[in-house]
Amino acid sequence: MKGPFSFQLSATDGAARTGRIATGRGEIRTPAFMPVGTAATVKAMYPGQVRELGADVVLGNVYHLMLRPGAERIAALGGLHRFMNWPHPILTDSGGFQVMSLAKLRRIDEHGVTFQSHLDGSRHELTPERSVEIQALLGSDIQMQLDECVRMPCTPEEAERAMRLSLRWAERSKAAFSPVPGRALFGIVQGADVPDLRRASARGLVDMGFDGYAVGGLAVGEPQEVMMAMLDVVVPLLPADRPRYLMGVGTPDDIIGAVSRGIDMFDCVMPTRAGRHGLAYTRHGKVNLKNARHADDARPLDETSSCEAARIYSRAYLHHLVKAGEILGMMLLTWVNLAYYQELMAGLRGAVAEGRLDAFMAQTRLGWSKADES
Repeated sequence: MKGPFSFQLSATDGAARTGRIATGRGEIRTPAFMPVGTAATVKAMYPGQVRELGADVVLGNVYHLMLRPGAERIAALGGLHRFMNWPHPILTDSGGFQVMSLAKLRRIDEHGVTFQSHLDGSRHELTPERSVEIQALLGSDIQMQLDECVRMPCTPEEAERAMRLSLRWAERSKAAFSPVPGRALFGIVQGADVPDLRRASARGLVDMGFDGYAVGGLAVGEPQEVMMAMLDVVVPLLPADRPRYLMGVGTPDDIIGAVSRGIDMFDCVMPTRAGRHGLAYTRHGKVNLKNARHADDARPLDETSSCEAARIYSRAYLHHLVKAGEILGMMLLTWVNLAYYQELMAGLRGAVAEGRLDAFMAQTRLGWSKADES
């Protein structure tokens, strides 16, 4: 581990920012998209490929890794970076999302969450302290507090209950975190779609003092305009000298909207999941390779792309792989999608640095208007 954790802002364009996060295992250029490696792997990709596409950081997940292969086992094998052959920064999700997504398999109270494993039915307790302990065993560079994420729509009463609990868990997470040079702990703003709750959550977390701040509980069923409205409420309350992370988001259009509001970090399963199901993201929009119209199309997805998979394989061949259920199709389209997402982030960083973000967003959205989704 080298040097302290820090965030250096290098340029702004309106509310949008570009800069660098320093960790003990390297720098993260922002705005950044983090490919999701839930179970210590970015599905259908080699680690070296992910790095070559421009990713500075990937995401792992406490819940899944504590079940299999186990945090203590990973620690004994040298930590998550060595285990998955990724010597660069790793951010770990605390397991809070699974509090929502596995609602039928868990019980929640003030102390923490008790899960029934989706793998074998065994019971596991996850508290704020245990989540931080697991993330330390993994050797995560950026750790997240345990929180409760609620699906929208929900009642204001339910939103407030979960937000207040998340604040109390934030205090316990911070108390359990042992500072190590180059590592960080982020707090997570909750409050569903209620502006006053979002403000109270953000202010409470800032008063505690975290190394960075995430906005959670979005992209969970609400319209995009609600997501952006909540960012308009929250982001101005977060310290300008700390990274801001929008969790689980999202579509390319979500990302550019959030960047324009001052968000620095993103993660989402969308590009990898879409690739495994025959959907490609390109600068011309989405292309559904399941569609029969591609069966005789000799064109590549994007002849000018820097990604070989988008440039040299025909749509007809990709369509054939998808229809035949061939693993190569999943690999190629995941490659295409992650390449596009990283190219988008590089474009956003350059546009902010040069003060031309509005023009970049307009040009990008114009390209998507040529989408081939049918």
